[in-house]
Amino acid sequence: MVDRRIPVILVAGFLGAGKTTLLNHLLANRQGARIGVVVNDFGSIAVDAMAVSGQVDTMMSFGNGCLCCAVDASGLDAMLAKLSEAEAGIDVIVIEASGLAEPRDLIRLMIASENPAIAYGGLVELVDAAEFEQTRRRHPELDEHLGFADLIVLNKTDRAGEDALAKLRGTIDEIAPGTPVLATSHGRIDPTLFFDARPRERVGQLSFDDLREEEHDHEHHFHTAYDSVAFTAERPLDPRRLMDFLEQRPGGLYRIKGFLDFGSNGPRSRFGLHTVGSFIQVERSAWPSAAPRRSELVLIGSGIDTEAVTARLEACVADDPGVVDERGMLRVLRFVQD
Repeated sequence: MVDRRIPVILVAGFLGAGKTTLLNHLLANRQGARIGVVVNDFGSIAVDAMAVSGQVDTMMSFGNGCLCCAVDASGLDAMLAKLSEAEAGIDVIVIEASGLAEPRDLIRLMIASENPAIAYGGLVELVDAAEFEQTRRRHPELDEHLGFADLIVLNKTDRAGEDALAKLRGTIDEIAPGTPVLATSHGRIDPTLFFDARPRERVGQLSFDDLREEEHDHEHHFHTAYDSVAFTAERPLDPRRLMDFLEQRPGGLYRIKGFLDFGSNGPRSRFGLHTVGSFIQVERSAWPSAAPRRSELVLIGSGIDTEAVTARLEACVADDPGVVDERGMLRVLRFVQD
């Protein structure tokens, strides 16, 4: 058994949507996280791999072909096995898909993986705000791709006017209703929306990561662009109400992380929650003897009504803390990765 599975995030989008730019931004602003990357270049020259090499801790390139065209998951599994070795100390693995990749097949490959050290972490689909309509006319399958996404990143918004963006958002809402949409330019995404760095002890002199982070000019302060809500409940939560909240979350809410208490239902009744967009992942474990038994969540988004979100979460507290809704727990267990 592994203590913590490494999330694998799929980053997809048509040619020119800004996937490599987004990846380079994540690598340059990783806040101490160690990132493993699989670059899925289409063609004999691994241009994207060259664009990100030098910034990444461990990278493997699957060149001269499309990752999603593999017959089975064995080829990808070999790459992920190397990246997920304990010695590598990787916090997250990002697969940058070819612009010609089919998200459905990429997800199928991830789900078929038998590697116990990793967990599928969701699909992020990039959209070029300036070229969306033209791309959609040439590639009508874009609608289906958006439908598979857990988070849609509307990139290059600096090249589109306000009216065009409003129209584009309306179109995306029709294609992928309920999927969170994050608008940005130049691929500037807060890394904490995707992953967290594992805590590391600092011994002796500063590491290269520390020095590199100190030299960074921190041009963009992410905390000014996002709202966050911290929620704590000393009493157990009602699983049905909590799942209703997760499946009908407020618009603009991109990330939720923390631990949930649904009451005494076995020795492994601590539920770790991680979401990226509409993707939900739950990990089940025992409560540490020194940790208080309570639900603690951090919710991150943009333009969210923090008071309304807090009120909805408070309504998820169970009426009777001594009774566990076993049937309601089935909805939670659907997302548990053991």
